[in-house]
Amino acid sequence: MLAVCVAATAVAWWLSGRLLRPLNMITETAHRIAGRTLHKRIDLDAPPGEVKSLADSFDSMLDRLDEAFAGQGRFIANAAHELKTPIALNRTLVEVAMSRPDSLPQLRQLGENLLAVNQRHERLIDSLLTLARAEVAVTDRRPVDLAQLAGYALDVTAKAAAEQRVQVQAQLAAAPVVGDPILLEQLIRNLVGNAVRYNHPHGFVWVQTLPEVRQAEIVVTNTGALISPHEVPALFEPFRRLTDRVGSARGSGLGLSIVRAVAQAHGGDALAIPRPDGGLAVRVILPRSDAPRA
Repeated sequence: MLAVCVAATAVAWWLSGRLLRPLNMITETAHRIAGRTLHKRIDLDAPPGEVKSLADSFDSMLDRLDEAFAGQGRFIANAAHELKTPIALNRTLVEVAMSRPDSLPQLRQLGENLLAVNQRHERLIDSLLTLARAEVAVTDRRPVDLAQLAGYALDVTAKAAAEQRVQVQAQLAAAPVVGDPILLEQLIRNLVGNAVRYNHPHGFVWVQTLPEVRQAEIVVTNTGALISPHEVPALFEPFRRLTDRVGSARGSGLGLSIVRAVAQAHGGDALAIPRPDGGLAVRVILPRSDAPRA
């Protein structure tokens, strides 16, 4: 009798597992979608039935969502490309006018102001293009060391840090990942650039790369204005600036949006933690290229 009960239990467990497996697949796919991987599909191989119909309908919905997001990205990229030409033409015209020997000092000053505005618009367009590119699946994947990219970003921002009297310290350990080198470089440059830009005079920036067992991390911490924890999620929204709290108009408000978009496109994420004395600690987590398999 006991053997019959055990056998019945085993059969029931096996049957329930087979019946629930398609639903588990749908659930797992939904979780991956929440992680911004719209290119995933259930593609359920099962006989016709209610569960099969549900899975196919779910895949059809993902197709439409994927196309909608791709269309949005194409629109942003196309609009940005169309704007590049007239902005470049404006810059050329202003530079030519300023280079004339008979140009008045007032004209030169006006030209410098116009060039500054033009440069900001160019940075905004480049940021929009980067954001649009990061919103789609990464296809160009190569071995990259976050420590090397961080070192390059520190060199690029050294002049701005000196001008703002911000002291930068770094502790860079090899942190190998696989990804798009251009996007990852932009991610780290945005992190370091934001940390320098939104800081106090005589403030500090700390940059660390950390090789964990299954992931690589880069953490950029800075001094700056006090930020409430409930404000942190909004910092990753496009066009939301930290300057809303510190009263400066620099930056496009896309820095942290690009950071998170690039991290998530590589299977990682970006988190921000306010410091009690002011400023932020932004942590980017990415899968390691040499992580041991489970």
